[in-house]
Amino acid sequence: MASSTKRAWMLQEFVAHSGNVNCLSIGHKSGRVMVTGGDDKKVNMWAIGKPNAIMSLSGHTSPVEAVRFGNAEEMVVAGSMSGALKIWDLEEAKIMRTLTGHKSSVRSLHFHPYGDYVASGSLDTNIKLWDIRRKGCIFTYKGHSGCVNDLKFSPDGKWIASAGEDGLLKLWDLTAGKMLTDFRGHTSSVTTVEFHPSDLLIASGSADRTVKFWDLESFQMVSSTDGDSTPVRAIAFHSDGQCLYSAATDQFKVYAWEPARCLDTLSIRWGRVAEIAQAQNQLIGAAFSDTNVSTFVIDAQRIQPASGPPLPPVQMVSPPVTARSGRRSFVERPPTQSTRQISQPKEEPDDSSPTDDPGDDLLSAARIEDPANYQEVFAPRSRLEHSPSREVKPFPAPLEDERAPSPVSQPPRPATSAGQAPPSQKPVEVKKASSPKGRKTHSEDIPKPAPKAKVPPSPPSQSKAQSGLDVDDFLPKASVPSLLAGGQGEASDMSEAEALSMISKGHHSMMQVLNSRQEKLQVLRAMWTSGSTKTSIDSALGMRDQAVIVDLVNVMLQKDSLWSLDVSASVLPELMMLLDSKYESYVSTGLSAVKLILKNFAPVIKSNVTAPPLSGVDISREERYHKCKACYRCLMDIRSALEQRNSFKGNMAPKIREVFLLMSTLD
Repeated sequence: MASSTKRAWMLQEFVAHSGNVNCLSIGHKSGRVMVTGGDDKKVNMWAIGKPNAIMSLSGHTSPVEAVRFGNAEEMVVAGSMSGALKIWDLEEAKIMRTLTGHKSSVRSLHFHPYGDYVASGSLDTNIKLWDIRRKGCIFTYKGHSGCVNDLKFSPDGKWIASAGEDGLLKLWDLTAGKMLTDFRGHTSSVTTVEFHPSDLLIASGSADRTVKFWDLESFQMVSSTDGDSTPVRAIAFHSDGQCLYSAATDQFKVYAWEPARCLDTLSIRWGRVAEIAQAQNQLIGAAFSDTNVSTFVIDAQRIQPASGPPLPPVQMVSPPVTARSGRRSFVERPPTQSTRQISQPKEEPDDSSPTDDPGDDLLSAARIEDPANYQEVFAPRSRLEHSPSREVKPFPAPLEDERAPSPVSQPPRPATSAGQAPPSQKPVEVKKASSPKGRKTHSEDIPKPAPKAKVPPSPPSQSKAQSGLDVDDFLPKASVPSLLAGGQGEASDMSEAEALSMISKGHHSMMQVLNSRQEKLQVLRAMWTSGSTKTSIDSALGMRDQAVIVDLVNVMLQKDSLWSLDVSASVLPELMMLLDSKYESYVSTGLSAVKLILKNFAPVIKSNVTAPPLSGVDISREERYHKCKACYRCLMDIRSALEQRNSFKGNMAPKIREVFLLMSTLD
């Protein structure tokens, strides 16, 4: 049977920064450039599909936590943990502005579709509108009670929508400088927001695992999805507005909204995806983990609704208007109470203390790391003219039987000064990718090593020829004595068992550890499937093997009903040991389990500890009291241990803050 092409595949994975990556943004005009920010206080720009950074922008004095391209991809704005914004001109490779005013970390950014303005949302709960030319804050919008996770300008540039950690989606009128409405319906933090490209419609994705659609005339909910298996992390409307793309952890869905229904679903191992963008007939997704960034491609022509019958027409519910859906468009938006006020908000004095010195523009640098790619992306052109559209060629899709590059199989890549990966460690797909304007691909510029002298192998199979790999190259060769005895430079025939035996030589210790771990897990699985859940938990604790305990706890975290007061009292001492582990994954599992116990049992523990059983015979209450007391002692020990250790940083810091907040309920 002939091989078919994939609908989605990994394009590349590379080391982007010398510290952890905190944010990234894809250029939505071309879908072929990307910018990243990290703990190393740098902003790096990349051509998607190529492993080397085009530019490295430095100057921030604290980690970069938000980045965004300008609409024409000629500018980049970056916000730091200190609250400062820096704007770079990419064509001239220089710093334009440093803007200060936020009192805490900047988490979201967006450029105005027409004017020289940029909006920023911060952990300080405020939204600021900045004039790039006048180098000042025009207005501050206050109303959220939590971090502003995302914000977007409307297509006509008159509104701002903001998604908050407080679970609210707010709509602001720029002209009047006030809030129009807030949309309530999400039960957890709103992570992302997106305006429909033409209709008066807005979509919001949330940590409650749903996408909700809102009408911007009636300010009412249009529909809501049933819910994904993981929180929604990124959404994007189709360029024509016919459907919505939704990205969650390891999952991609296509939605229609009148009525709400899922048109297509893909399982993609992209982890915590950060952003998706459309480039002609393909979707580009990007994710980051630690110092690595990975990019993925989805063939939009092979997913619904493009691959299936057209969507049924939407029934008209209002007088005839220009939008296809029957909903009014942004061009003919009716005036609201706020927009009738024609007074423009005056530039307000910023009473917050500066976080970065604006004079450090002299220390900011935009270093071009790859001149060839830079010239290719930013061809010389007049600053008075609009950027000419660059030819964008689709990334070629691999066949179904070809294996995408796996992050596990790739060796660690040391970061260079700009954070790029060494050229010798490029993923396979990067060599296939075509560069813009019909130029030759990056793989053609790389000098190829001289061919090795080797004995002609046997004719390769069809799958070998398609993948370009020879499996014999990865099998152990015969020893020197056997070659001498045979008199020829050919590998002797070897059984699979002999090959595995040779491969495992030198790894006996690790093999013993893994075999022992597998045997223990098989014993626990047998107990678990027989219905003895508590017995399997007690057996795992008695094994005193942290790896086995971590595996079991991770399974239990998937289902809250497995946890009881009795189980919590037994597991908490082992969780304290996990929090003292040198492995970050063990610490993360321990913190997650402590959080779950506090959420489910903190009120019960507090009520029983503060009100011990009265005199008399009440065995069940006495048992519950002793279990609560044991849990309370362990939780207090965990709190004191976390307070004494100041080494938790990066990914662990948010979880530790949540644990401390939940423990306050025990006081």
